[in-house]
Amino acid sequence: MIRGYDADLPAPAAPRAMTPRSFLLTPELAEYVRAASDPVDEVMADLIRETAEMAERGEASATMQIAPEQGVLMRLLTTAVGARTAIEIGTFTGFSALCIAQGLPEGGSLLCLDRSEEWTAVARRHWERAGVAGRIELRLGEALASLRALPAEETFDLAFVDADKTGYAAYVAELHPRMTANGVVLLDNTLREGRVLDPRDDDARALAELNAALAADPRWETVLLPIADGLTVLRKR
Repeated sequence: MIRGYDADLPAPAAPRAMTPRSFLLTPELAEYVRAASDPVDEVMADLIRETAEMAERGEASATMQIAPEQGVLMRLLTTAVGARTAIEIGTFTGFSALCIAQGLPEGGSLLCLDRSEEWTAVARRHWERAGVAGRIELRLGEALASLRALPAEETFDLAFVDADKTGYAAYVAELHPRMTANGVVLLDNTLREGRVLDPRDDDARALAELNAALAADPRWETVLLPIADGLTVLRKR
């Protein structure tokens, strides 16, 4: 989920109309970054566009979709780490899940935890179109309860968290025993538009505290990347 948005590009092959971008980038640099990276495919572009149209009608928040360059990075990381099992906490309309699923090998699986039947219905349609629906299991309900219901054993090679920010610490704590050795966890929005420098709301305070705790936690190798709205990458030691 990010805050920066670009304007006006009609063509599905190169989506810019309400396209999310890394908030530290100008629109011009964001366009350059996308042009210098692997492009999103037609299904991804259509999903970005449909989500933007939902936001324009007031049916969803436009800031809840990750940037295209972040999605491409997540697909690359999924493949590069050789992930076969993945979990996502917070799915929205399914763009990030689509990227992860595309990076999984044949026989790989992604478990998505979300509570919105309406938004994830959009996700399901695009997963089907992209041919990755068979790799994805969606469980609706409170994500923390669903996560705690999973066996506390090493299961997942990759995790992505983009849900309620005050819940991140609990999600990370519950994910740790469920990640395989060298498993990678990605946390979205960990810069919170820079508000972590002077946190004045619950979300910013929760993330600032978590960022400090993770940097000092010997169980994780940690790097916070200035992409999108801040993307923290954790490796289970």
